Amino acid sequence: MTPYDAPSPQEAPPRGAPLIDGFGRTVSYLRVSVTDRCDLRCVYCMAEHMTFLPKAEVLTLEELDRLASTFVALGTRKLRITGGEPLVRKGVMGLIESLSRHLRSGALDELTLTTNGTRLSEFAGDLARFGVRRINVSMDTLKPDLFRKLTRGGDLSKVIAGIDAALAAGIAVKINAVALKDDNAAELPDLIAWAHARGCDATLIEAMPLGEIEIDRTDQFLSLKDVRRDLESFWTLTDIDHATGGPARYVRVAETGGRLGFITPLSHNFCETCNRVRLTCTGTLHTCLGREDASDLRAVIRGGADDAGLVDAIRLAVDAKPQGHDFHIVRHAAPAVARHMSTTGG
Repeated sequence: MTPYDAPSPQEAPPRGAPLIDGFGRTVSYLRVSVTDRCDLRCVYCMAEHMTFLPKAEVLTLEELDRLASTFVALGTRKLRITGGEPLVRKGVMGLIESLSRHLRSGALDELTLTTNGTRLSEFAGDLARFGVRRINVSMDTLKPDLFRKLTRGGDLSKVIAGIDAALAAGIAVKINAVALKDDNAAELPDLIAWAHARGCDATLIEAMPLGEIEIDRTDQFLSLKDVRRDLESFWTLTDIDHATGGPARYVRVAETGGRLGFITPLSHNFCETCNRVRLTCTGTLHTCLGREDASDLRAVIRGGADDAGLVDAIRLAVDAKPQGHDFHIVRHAAPAVARHMSTTGG
């Protein structure tokens, strides 16, 4: 199934000292975007008529494997495959199969992905076979018409079928929903209860100012502090220590028995414990989601760097990781970061 000759474990770079940034935070979590393309056009994520990257600018699967494996050799314990929509990338299952060797060797604790779910029915079985035990599915509503509007044409039934296929394959599913003041705010309790009834965790996310889009995000921004206060008017929420390596803070909902996460980049940032960096499909390393920092690792590897040279470039980038982001929502202002989430890796 692998579409290329994956490097054997002995060909991976030797393990080195862990990646520690200039503020003493250990970087142990890499999010790898395999494509900027997506089969949906969510209104808060990208413009309706996106211009996608030419193929020559996108890393090959071999290059993605080399970069991800180098991070594993430097102490990365969690790899998350993202997009765009990762499952639209031709050959991506071969990449996931190849990277799963790090699970078998014990070098990696978790290999996972974030998906919109439209192709999960097709790939859930293989994902489970390659060691994926948990995934995030982005789904903002249970209303087919609203889903079609928010995604500009998406079919909600495909996503639900994909979620069910993943659960049947033994993969734990977390439902991620962006809180949108004018669209799904009133529906969030129903969406959370639906997820919990299926045995899924749920996480709510504040809309983030990434990339130029047609709408003014201030019209849709909803503070999760306000959402939590509203939920607590009829549910019992208890803070818990559950952590998945990401930025969500979790509570237990007594009435549903499920876990609920809050990701609050604007109302309450989480920079002091950030252990994450993001690699785009073009080989650009972003050490902060909310800053315009960038290190071109594609130029390093295509310039013929050996493993030591690549490690040096990664260490230099991580050492410069900023202390925190500058997210803000201001009416009619430019986004805090010009690049789209689909380019950065969701």
